[in-house]
Amino acid sequence: MTDQMRDTIASYHPELTAIRRDIHAHPEMGLEEVRTAALVAAKLREWGITTVENVGKTGVVGTIRGKLPGQRSIGLRADMDALAIPEATGLPYASTHEGVMHACGHDGHTTMLLGAARYLAEHRDFAGTVQLIFQPAEEGRGGAVAMLDDGLFERFPCDAVYGMHTMPGLPVGHFSLRKGPLLAASGRWNVVFKGTGGHGGATPHLSTDVTIVLAQYIQAIQTIVSRNVAPLEAAVVSVGSIHGGSNQSSNVMPAEIEITGTMRCFNGKVQAIIDSKMESLAHALAAANGCTAEVKLKWGTTALVNHDENTDTAIAAASAIVGAGAVQSNAPPITGGEDFCFMLEKKPGAFIFVGNGVAENGKTPGLHTPLFNFNDETTPIGVAYWVELVKQELNLKA
Repeated sequence: MTDQMRDTIASYHPELTAIRRDIHAHPEMGLEEVRTAALVAAKLREWGITTVENVGKTGVVGTIRGKLPGQRSIGLRADMDALAIPEATGLPYASTHEGVMHACGHDGHTTMLLGAARYLAEHRDFAGTVQLIFQPAEEGRGGAVAMLDDGLFERFPCDAVYGMHTMPGLPVGHFSLRKGPLLAASGRWNVVFKGTGGHGGATPHLSTDVTIVLAQYIQAIQTIVSRNVAPLEAAVVSVGSIHGGSNQSSNVMPAEIEITGTMRCFNGKVQAIIDSKMESLAHALAAANGCTAEVKLKWGTTALVNHDENTDTAIAAASAIVGAGAVQSNAPPITGGEDFCFMLEKKPGAFIFVGNGVAENGKTPGLHTPLFNFNDETTPIGVAYWVELVKQELNLKA
């Protein structure tokens, strides 16, 4: 990174901090990012960037063409949506929308890409085109697929696409990534067991008891990973909620009980094993107890797989910003999910984590928690990474 780049990006920092905190104070759920998208589009146009709104409903794409000869085009993607979590940070710019907050750093992701957009708009000495992809609805509402279905890569061609996410617990000024699978396929499951119900005190022998099926099923699904998935493969099946009966009628055996949870893995073969076993165990155990089962399985993401050549490019860009010693280039996979996976299925590219810092007391608030807050010290580092990536890919003279 040149001194000129560093100084220019540093001069943006106060404005970018104000933008980030404004977005943080006004969080919006997926496919509802009307205010955020309008802010993004207004800033892009203010900086002279060709801008298209309503891509995939609330997505925004800005296009910057370099002044040098070149046909290559790359996409840089940030997500904009928030989560249905009540904020407990007590910050002066805390969420003004009750029950919704930026608990995953998307306010920072959006801001870092805006900073890079401004720099690239002012320094177009590169060969090719940069597509600035501001995606809605990463948090389970299908934003990446919505943009792809709306012709993202047909309307805004990309030879490669890159993403970035903040990482609490990783020091500021550090990056982390790996070649191959970095994040897991993430799925939700829902099972409803149905029986007759009955009087738990007087006539339990005349009832079909869904609570017995539930207990057996919870035990049985723990064998899916331990006895069906190869030991060197990673997979998770967890229970998230149980609903049935009433604590006001404890002598009543429920006629119906629902159990839900999550499932994670890193390849399609293991996904198929989990699907098959979740279904067959539910029906077998229900039948054994005179009950029935309804099973719904949905994978929200596939595994996010970084492409080798693009990962090398990302490593080079990050190393140019913070030094090779601060780039963990063979990080262990994480069982979190990320819908950027769908973009990487369409185009080569890479996803990277940027450090959000470590709390002095060692208790760093995690993502998706009421105390999480994006670290504004990270912003210039993320902006510089995006700019350096353009330098690596499109020979930016900066």
